[in-house]
Amino acid sequence: MSLIAGVELGGTKCLCVLARDGTIVEHARVHTTDPATTMAGIEAALDGWRGFDAIGIASFGPVGIDPHAANYGHITATTKPGWADTDVAGRLQRRFGVPTGFHTDVVGAGLAEGECGAAKGLADHAYITIGTGIGVGLIAGGKPVVGMTHQELGHVRPVRMAGDDWPGICSFHGDCVEGLASGPAIKARAGVSADQIAQASPIWPQVAHPIAQLCHTLVLTGIPRRIVFGGGVSLGVAWLLPMVRCMLDASLGAYGDRSLLGDLDNYIVPAALGAEAGPLGAILLGQHALDAQSFTPL
Repeated sequence: MSLIAGVELGGTKCLCVLARDGTIVEHARVHTTDPATTMAGIEAALDGWRGFDAIGIASFGPVGIDPHAANYGHITATTKPGWADTDVAGRLQRRFGVPTGFHTDVVGAGLAEGECGAAKGLADHAYITIGTGIGVGLIAGGKPVVGMTHQELGHVRPVRMAGDDWPGICSFHGDCVEGLASGPAIKARAGVSADQIAQASPIWPQVAHPIAQLCHTLVLTGIPRRIVFGGGVSLGVAWLLPMVRCMLDASLGAYGDRSLLGDLDNYIVPAALGAEAGPLGAILLGQHALDAQSFTPL
């Protein structure tokens, strides 16, 4: 019987949970303020649950995920004031002395959707969240795809929709997918938030197009057997994913073995777990660390 502590560290709030054999039995909420205050709040929550076998942390990023690098377990070049170069995983591992798993919040949510959500039964899938930003987590063989760092596919530069020359709002790239289709980008373009824009608005094709281009890129990686969409924009606008499916179909054209994708209604799908995906993902990261049977102090 495993007892795993999970930490979903978000930009505005942090959810700490305790799970027994994968079922959450305790939870505590900590406001994300400055690193010292927030980390102390996380430690206080976990102190009350001592005796757990591992910790999993699903964090906002960018983060260091290379276990051989000096910045492993750190939040790295974030734009969130005060959080750059904050050691999260190392600090918690040293305090509690148990195996500690660490990855992005979007990968955590993706793992959860694969375990018991919209990608259940599939070893390989992609999870896209569209909200304040756009993040992508790639899962292959039931585990996160790990290389030099985590995926930052929300910042790919899409082929622009004909006639759409709006510059986008990304402070780094302007018209990357995030700069064109995130919640703040939609509001900057329309003057109102996504939930206030009518279905017939010409803005929606301009939003759906870069998202479909992102899906086109993911399809061509050869990894996802399904693409799962989460986040407030994806799940709050009922007509967005149908538009994305149509645009993806047109973008791919006749290239490749389209039978591999099957019906696009079953290939591009909404997330099933909602707010539960983040904390469940953190628990899975902790379980992966425990299963690895390798404990290297940070």
